[in-house]
Amino acid sequence: MVDLAFRILNVFAIDGDRFSGNPLCVFEDGRALDDAAMQALALQFNLSETTFLLPSSAPEATARVRIFTPSFEMPFAGHPTLGTAHVARSVLGAGDRVTLEMKAGLVEVTARRDEWTLRTARPPTARAHDVPRADIAAMLRLPEGAIESEPTWVDTGSEQLVIPLTSVEHVRAARPEPEPLDRLARSPARGDSLAYVWARASADEIVARFFFLAAGGVREDPATGSACANLGGWMIATGAPLPLRVRVRQGDAVKRPSILGLQVDSEKRVFVGGLVTEIARGTLTL
Repeated sequence: MVDLAFRILNVFAIDGDRFSGNPLCVFEDGRALDDAAMQALALQFNLSETTFLLPSSAPEATARVRIFTPSFEMPFAGHPTLGTAHVARSVLGAGDRVTLEMKAGLVEVTARRDEWTLRTARPPTARAHDVPRADIAAMLRLPEGAIESEPTWVDTGSEQLVIPLTSVEHVRAARPEPEPLDRLARSPARGDSLAYVWARASADEIVARFFFLAAGGVREDPATGSACANLGGWMIATGAPLPLRVRVRQGDAVKRPSILGLQVDSEKRVFVGGLVTEIARGTLTL
């Protein structure tokens, strides 16, 4: 029998709203667990991700982190990185600067109180999506004119399809169906189907939504740090003026309002940040 301490956090939360942001479970010490047990625990909690802190094999890293969805392991994801750094600061006494060893590489994370910011694990790569805009619009159940420019596969640690739309109203109206999403937005690198749609609400604010397939249906993520980072990669790939700093609003459609901060500096480094709040602690016995 082993007792496993865990914490429940909300990442990219809004100050004063206990039920905002993207929920995350972090196990403080995963050394007693094998791959199957980690996957089973992620399924048990059934959050978008569950993470496990482990000793690092890299001398420059504070800890190693493994990230599991209810059905598979991920090399990198934004909100698990920020939330796990928050726990590492508390459990390991790591202070406000943490380096986490992920399967995607080493990720630097810094804090100002409970506002955490990560720098992406790798420089962004981008490639065109060879599907007509009309088909992508139909996939989202939007008019063809809703697609502002070419959808692009972007990877700053986890590849996703970034789809710029012409208005916030079109972002809110998107209603993808499972079959076309699976057929037209399947990542060759990841093997799963997903789409990140966004539009500018103002010069410094973006509204976004992230859709993916799970259990045969379309689900929506309340706050997607990796996709926000990939939006930064899209900005670089399309020649947006740098440096850039915007606020990304996500999660309203699933009643989990979230705020993500995106920065791209003049050296084309991508940073994503947000507020992390702890809402519960517990112990699970295996």
